[in-house]
Amino acid sequence: MFNQSRRKIILSIMGSLILLFVVTMAVIVFASFREIRHKNLEMLERYVEMYSLDQRTGRRIKPATPDFGQKPDLREPPIHERADYQLSTFYAVAISDEGSVLDVDNGGREAYSEEDLIQIARKILDGNKRSGRVDNLTYTVRERERYTLVAFMDNTVSEGGLKTLLRYVLIVGISSMIAMFFVSLILSKHIIRPLEENDRQQKQFISDASHELKTPVAVIGTNAEMLSREIGENEWLANIQYENERMSELIKQLLDLSRVENAEVLMEQIDYSRLITGETLAFESLAFDRGKILQTSIEEGVILTGNRAQLTQLSSILLDNAVRHSTGSKIELSLSCHAHAAVLSVVNDSDEILQQKLEHLFDRFYQVDEVRNSEGQHYGIGLSIAKAVAEKHSGNIGVLFQNGKISFTVTLPIKK
Repeated sequence: MFNQSRRKIILSIMGSLILLFVVTMAVIVFASFREIRHKNLEMLERYVEMYSLDQRTGRRIKPATPDFGQKPDLREPPIHERADYQLSTFYAVAISDEGSVLDVDNGGREAYSEEDLIQIARKILDGNKRSGRVDNLTYTVRERERYTLVAFMDNTVSEGGLKTLLRYVLIVGISSMIAMFFVSLILSKHIIRPLEENDRQQKQFISDASHELKTPVAVIGTNAEMLSREIGENEWLANIQYENERMSELIKQLLDLSRVENAEVLMEQIDYSRLITGETLAFESLAFDRGKILQTSIEEGVILTGNRAQLTQLSSILLDNAVRHSTGSKIELSLSCHAHAAVLSVVNDSDEILQQKLEHLFDRFYQVDEVRNSEGQHYGIGLSIAKAVAEKHSGNIGVLFQNGKISFTVTLPIKK
């Protein structure tokens, strides 16, 4: 049980860390690329503003330092004087209104030939888009007097560094997550070890105490029976016998719980459909005596590996619980096979049970006043045994209260 709990704790912690890491990286990537693209677009806009073409000669005019009538920002130089602007690569293609190419600026680089830039520019103009991206190029289209300017900025360098940084962050982050997984695995062993030892001692105490109490309780029962034969009916003696029987039943349930949790049992191939059918037949008469109807829907041919006695006890506990505590007249039992697992469900009407109480139904000695009482010598151990049996078979059991009905669902893997 604690091994499963430890795995759940580790998986929960790792899942939370992975989710936090992914969300953090997503925010960093989004914010970084957005900031870089915003700055690149700002520099491209400035390049477009500084671009000028002589209408008579068709040649570019060397841009002068623009003056927008604004006071200089002493904290930051003008964009055209910034290092990132000066180190960036810009391209431009000027196409006349008649469709002829007036000018091509390849930035003095060989990354894109003039033919490539012309072809890309014509494709952009055919698409009627005013701005966007093509490969690693950010582009914008501006209408000028008697020609159209398609300006580009190469993002290879500006975004390449960020991609490299993110790649190393991912490598380091994933490596750290793996290291943290093994560290948490080791630490969890040390953290849970005292709890495992405490649980083991508690189970051992219950087992030892039950065995030790079994003999004196049996002696008391025998002596009380002999005394009743001597003195006949007696109110006080009857009380002794009644309480002794309750004590015997409690000890029996504790021993059953101890055996289920600790003992190694024989596992074999079992026709689970046939086993459940036999159990429902045995409980139909008990349900009838209490004015209830047991409705079943059992899929045939559900075969699994398990211990016959324990699986019989599991279904018996659920049916007995439903028959004794149902507030309605109908009890529904179903058995089906889903995704390599056998699913057993028992549903009956019930008084409302709060969620915080539902979570403790499988705890030892826990009883819900609305659905449990002392009738029939029940001590809140039956569902604990049912849970132990399910976990012994690598399965699980759950409970759900909805629309005035309580349902217990057992899922057991089918191992072929």
